[in-house]
Parts: sequence; structure tokens; C-alpha cells
Amino acid sequence: MSDKSEDFIEEAEKFKEEAVKELETAEKENNAVLFRDACEKGWNAIIQATNALFIKKNLPLARSHWERRKRLEELESVDPGIEDLGLADRFSARDHHLHEQGFYEGILDPATVKIELKKVERYINDIKSL
Repeated sequence: MSDKSEDFIEEAEKFKEEAVKELETAEKENNAVLFRDACEKGWNAIIQATNALFIKKNLPLARSHWERRKRLEELESVDPGIEDLGLADRFSARDHHLHEQGFYEGILDPATVKIELKKVERYINDIKSL
């Protein structure tokens, strides 16, 4: 039986992979809806990975993005390893770029989204390493 944090990591990785595939399709088809969806899948990967971290740290799951951000800040204040990774800032950056600018505003170009999805992958891997 897998532990719950591993389930969240698995979901994060699935969402990240789907985001990459959807971005490729969006580029080929020049499809703005798929492009935005790729951004949102990347953002969801961040949410799932953050949930995994909370489970690893025996914390309840957050009910909102704001609560996730605050909980990450609290973890950084008591765990130098998490502080060194800058997870709270990285969480907020992906929220802004992928969720707000990419999904809601639709203003990111494909090259920027590719960079953002690489950052999503690093975020997931950093949480896996904790």
C-alpha cells in the first residue's frame, strides 16, 4: 500500500506530463484553448506536489491557494531545508505565471510555458527529495 504523499506525487507527475503533451498539441494546432489548458495542468501539478509535502510533514491539506502559500511560509520558518528550496516563492511564481497569466489571461508564449513546465518538474523533484 502506497503512502498518500506518493499518491499526490504520482498525480503531480501525471499532470505535468499531460501539460507537456497538451502544449505540444496546442502548438501544432495553434489552439489557444489547449494552450491555456496546458498551463492549468502545470499549475495543478504544483498543487498536487504541495499536497504531497503537507502529507509528508503531517499537516492537513490546505483548502485554498492562499492557505497553501501561508503553510509553505510556516514550513520555511521551521525547516531550513524547505527554506533553502524557496518553495513558497516558487509556488507563488507558478501561480502567477501558469494560473493567472497562462490560463486566465492567455498571454504566455509557448517558449515561456516550456520554461515554466521545467520549473514545475524541478518543484516536484525537490519535494520528492525531502
